[in-house]
Parts: sequence; C-alpha cells; structure tokens
Amino acid sequence: MCYYTKVDKSLCIACGSCGALAPDIYDYDDEGLAYNALDNNSGRANIPALFEDDLIDAKEACPTEAITLQHTPFDV
Repeated sequence: MCYYTKVDKSLCIACGSCGALAPDIYDYDDEGLAYNALDNNSGRANIPALFEDDLIDAKEACPTEAITLQHTPFDV
C-alpha cells in the first residue's frame, strides 16, 4: 500500500526521532524542524515500499503527532 507523508512544522519540536527512525525520508531545516526530504514536505511523493516500516515507526514515535500519513497525495 502506498503512503504519502507531511510534517506540520508548527507542531514539530525538533526532537530528532523521525530522522533517527526514517533517515531516508525525513531531514531537518535550519531551525532543526523536520520535513519530508523526498518532496520538500509537499506530501506529493509516494514513499517507496522499502521505507514503509520506518515511516510508520517515525509517525508513532513523534511526541507531538506532527507527522501525517495518508494513502493519497496531499493537496497543494
């Protein structure tokens, strides 16, 4: 099943858990806030199946629930 992801930077506290659990998906901006590095946080890139377990682990570990997953691309 395909997934798309986006980080709500207004909720992110720069804890680093998502990048530690899913380094192929998430990176950090100059302020240390996470974003989806595969599509510059637009939520429009299909996450490769190879990374799905890491993606789900990162979402579940996010202490502020800043990570959103869905099965369709996010609206622009």
